[in-house]
Amino acid sequence: MAVIELTKENFEAEVLKSDKPVLVDFWAVWCGPCRMISPVVDEIAETNDSVKVGKINVDEQIELAQKYGVMSIPTLLLFKNGEVAAQTVGVQPKEALIANLGL
Repeated sequence: MAVIELTKENFEAEVLKSDKPVLVDFWAVWCGPCRMISPVVDEIAETNDSVKVGKINVDEQIELAQKYGVMSIPTLLLFKNGEVAAQTVGVQPKEALIANLGL
């Protein structure tokens, strides 16, 4: 499944009301660690049909980053039934990321 670009306009429909768990990647263009983890997030989107994957550019979607207390990036949040079920901050190997998020 393709990665969805999330904004404040589509966040409720794509994440909070999703019938699947949603992995949300908070990132920024200038963030080196974000660029390192991005291929891993993309791979999860392509290989795991049980989860929807979206990305939020924190420079463009400041309100969403603030709402979910994102202080460092990359931050990955796993939403289940509209609630944050798991969180990771920083770059991690794919196996650790999957284990920490319960994917």
